Amino acid sequence: MPFEPDATHDPNLKSWVESANDAGTDFPIQNLPYGVFCLNGEDPWDDARPGVAIGDKILDLQVCAEAGLFDGLDTEDEPILYEFGTIGLNGLMLASPERRRRVRARISELLSESCPELKDNADVRDEAIVPMDAAQMLMPAEIADYTDFYASVHHATNVGSMFRPTNPLLPNYKYVPIGYHGRASSIVVSGAEVRRPSGQTRPSDDEPPVFGPCKLLDYELEVGFFIGPGNEIGEPIGIDKAGEHLFGMCLVNDWSARDMQKWEYQPLGPFLAKSFTTTISPWVVTGDALAPFRCASYERPSGDPAPLAHLYDNDDQQAGGVDLTLEVLLSSAKMREAGMEPVSLSKGNFKNMYWTIAQMIAHHSSNGCNLQAGDLMASGTISGPERSSRGCLLELTWDGPGEPGADPVPGTQRTPIRLPTGEERKFLADGDEVIIRGWCERDGFRRIGFGECRGIVTPAV
Repeated sequence: MPFEPDATHDPNLKSWVESANDAGTDFPIQNLPYGVFCLNGEDPWDDARPGVAIGDKILDLQVCAEAGLFDGLDTEDEPILYEFGTIGLNGLMLASPERRRRVRARISELLSESCPELKDNADVRDEAIVPMDAAQMLMPAEIADYTDFYASVHHATNVGSMFRPTNPLLPNYKYVPIGYHGRASSIVVSGAEVRRPSGQTRPSDDEPPVFGPCKLLDYELEVGFFIGPGNEIGEPIGIDKAGEHLFGMCLVNDWSARDMQKWEYQPLGPFLAKSFTTTISPWVVTGDALAPFRCASYERPSGDPAPLAHLYDNDDQQAGGVDLTLEVLLSSAKMREAGMEPVSLSKGNFKNMYWTIAQMIAHHSSNGCNLQAGDLMASGTISGPERSSRGCLLELTWDGPGEPGADPVPGTQRTPIRLPTGEERKFLADGDEVIIRGWCERDGFRRIGFGECRGIVTPAV
């Protein structure tokens, strides 16, 4: 198995960083997600350095490396200062899974309450431990390529039912993980503004298209995963090795202009309706941190085809899923002015995905495509079987077949979301803030979280 619990997951392990021991923290010592931050807001990338979230603090890995706290991990081919001295986490992503586990174990040791090396070294400790509220989070990696999948059968079925009610899933869906090549240049970190895009739409089948601001702006609840070492061009990654190429996971909001998408997506799929902005959370939760929360892959209904041989691995069937709870919240401008808390829109779970991460990685490289350290892949919208677990407004407000208010014309009848201010939403309005949260919990282990993925919609130019 690529990921198995070890001493770093011990639920009794505590840190000398007191906030890491709080029951409600996303970042106990059992988590240790990586990110990139700076303290100089004027020219952030001149001051960028890798860090690890611990409670409400950040451990500055560059300071620790320069102080010699990782010297035991140096090898002739892999000096630790290279991994912790690069802009972004790409250097660490290139490392082998075994080396990354050794680094994780050393960080856990340095932060544990029983280890005096950093705790009792005041000069280094005071420089290495940074309050989160004093730091600016940056992109966690230099992302060269971005691929977005369509791995939720519930999402695919719902969307298909809106437009093809008698044949919602196309014949290839249950044989191949569907995906498209997204736009890496417009990926932004949580907190960045989301400008409403403009583009062509066709409001009526009887009229020519028009150009203007998108009117049906939507969010998409997704999970992203960063590639580790990667493969050479022409050399596919076997599914039994795919886990070795997973560095870690983050939260993703793949904003979508639904009216633009409807007009442009045939025959070649998403383009300008998706490429304007994708928001990711700043902290990358490693595959090793997620080991206790692995679960069986999605149980295919009777009659569904088994995956083809290059997408089937028994270990992946037994532990290829991740029991990750996800929640979407919304806060309108009026709600924030009134001091109201964000309202929860939906809650789902990543374990409901039809295709596993390993299957997506294996499929992506099966034609010889070379994946590279820092490449980002996303799951596609994560929806579950209940209306309350739908991962976008396109689905959440849709009155599907058999539901109250359902319309005989597919995809037309919608029940809006009603906010505490009395406002209603079928799609997003300017000033709306969408917040995505994620966490894993299981009896016998500490709960770990992903932090937040936030974005506020601003008006079109």
